[in-house]
Amino acid sequence: MELTGAEILIRCLQEEKVEYVFGYPGGAVLFLYDALFQQDDIRHVLVRHEQAAVHAADGFARSTGRTGVALVTSGPGATNAVTGIATAYYDSAPLVVISGQVATAFIGQDAFQEVDTVGVTRPCVKHNFLVRDVRELASTLKKAFYLAASGRPGPVVVDIPKDVSMARCEFAYPAEISMRSYNPVIRGHQGQIKKAAQLLLGARRPMIYAGGGVILSNAAEELTRLARLLGAPVTTTLMGLGAFPASDRLFLGMPGMHGTYEANMTMHYSDVLLAIGARFDDRVIGNVDHFTAEERKIVHIDIDPASISKRVKVDIPIVGNVRDVLEQLIRQIEGGSRPDPAHTAGWREQVEGWRARECLAYKPSKDLIKPQFVIQKLWEVTGGEAIVASDVGQHQMWAAQYYRFDKPRRWLNSGGLGTMGVGLPYAMGAQLAHPGAQVACVTGEGSIQMNIQELSTCRQFRLPIKVCLLNNRYLGMVRQWQQMFHGQRYSGSYMDSLPDFVKLAESYGHVGIRVDKPGDVEGALREAFSTHHKNDLVFLDFQIDRSENVYPMVPGGKGLTEMVLPSEDL
Repeated sequence: MELTGAEILIRCLQEEKVEYVFGYPGGAVLFLYDALFQQDDIRHVLVRHEQAAVHAADGFARSTGRTGVALVTSGPGATNAVTGIATAYYDSAPLVVISGQVATAFIGQDAFQEVDTVGVTRPCVKHNFLVRDVRELASTLKKAFYLAASGRPGPVVVDIPKDVSMARCEFAYPAEISMRSYNPVIRGHQGQIKKAAQLLLGARRPMIYAGGGVILSNAAEELTRLARLLGAPVTTTLMGLGAFPASDRLFLGMPGMHGTYEANMTMHYSDVLLAIGARFDDRVIGNVDHFTAEERKIVHIDIDPASISKRVKVDIPIVGNVRDVLEQLIRQIEGGSRPDPAHTAGWREQVEGWRARECLAYKPSKDLIKPQFVIQKLWEVTGGEAIVASDVGQHQMWAAQYYRFDKPRRWLNSGGLGTMGVGLPYAMGAQLAHPGAQVACVTGEGSIQMNIQELSTCRQFRLPIKVCLLNNRYLGMVRQWQQMFHGQRYSGSYMDSLPDFVKLAESYGHVGIRVDKPGDVEGALREAFSTHHKNDLVFLDFQIDRSENVYPMVPGGKGLTEMVLPSEDL
């Protein structure tokens, strides 16, 4: 039986066991939406803006490890989706974004709602396709899902002209796909792994630096086994939080610009650094010359060969899937002589000395709500078990510092692109993926207004997200930099004419709670997460200390050891 292109798309999504499609209809995709309407296997989630569609699909992908799917129309629908696509690209999130396009005869004719989607998205996708023949649609979609999830994951765009969605052909979905030019290496080179094991066993100041690649490859268990086997301290990047239990004594917190004192000092003065699924990006290592001036050996494991020695030259590169390589490395170490704790006794003592600085301590207040206190109470009230989606800014850093993640895929945020407005859509995708889970969105009054219209989507689909707004009436991170580096000239960083967020939440049909006093923080959180509100979105507007800054901080251009710490007079 011949099917239309629209029907073929639905059959392909069913073959890939897609549960949700996040989207917004328009003229170029009406045949696709009609086909969606006539089936029951895939649920369509109508967002209020295409950017939110891609972010929500991204949040679904990050919290599950499965490929998220978004559907947008041509022209402005596709351009509105670009920020979400770029966000997923920089954090290696697996997405398939399906965009409508004008009919093939009109491509290049400046037709109504035409845009060169392939050209526009080329710099921020893993790959993209323009399907000109309905007979190529099924195989193209198979390639798209394969590319999105394999190797280093990422977003793939499939642009479907309107006439292709109407045309007919026989349906045949490939069981497997082979692409001659794309064959990611899975297992690491055994000789390199043997060298790495010898180097780690001989280290006197070892350290493990783990990034988001550990989570993407589902290798948290292997990372934990290796760290405990070696007795090596561990730091995980912003994107890697939860890859190693924060409750483990070997965990030193996050490194980098707003990392802990102990993580940064340990990383800088280690003699063997094992980097796993991380990029040595500027927010992690600070000034490259300062970082490389200290003599150390570096082992780098990553599935993407282009990421190895990109910013920092390494001594032992190992290309392969993180989980497979760690299994090989563990077997290599367990098959030989075990690490001698005496080798690293002095190092452990030094690390504990750095930890004793208690760099995340802050001065409590009886009158002003401290943002750190809110996050600590959020962690207590949820038992550390919540999925926490964050927007971008000071609140993001406080959430990363003070919510102690013991498990992977519980922390969703935009690391590489730093996209404001992701928090609520991420939480939506995660809540749909995990209906019974506690899902919190930590946000700021600037970020939440980027996609606040999605409160309508949350109402329609009954998503019981708990929004924790750390409201300081400023674009907080901008204000902090202006205070420290721009002579306290607060240009464009304050938020005049803020809405009454409680009334706004209530106008969408949700529960709103304003919290003004430190003594009311815990009670408000317990009320929000109580069984009484288990089916409600609760919007908590915490009026926090306007002057609070994020510490520690490595100023731009400085090295990891040149941190600005909070006042010692606590």
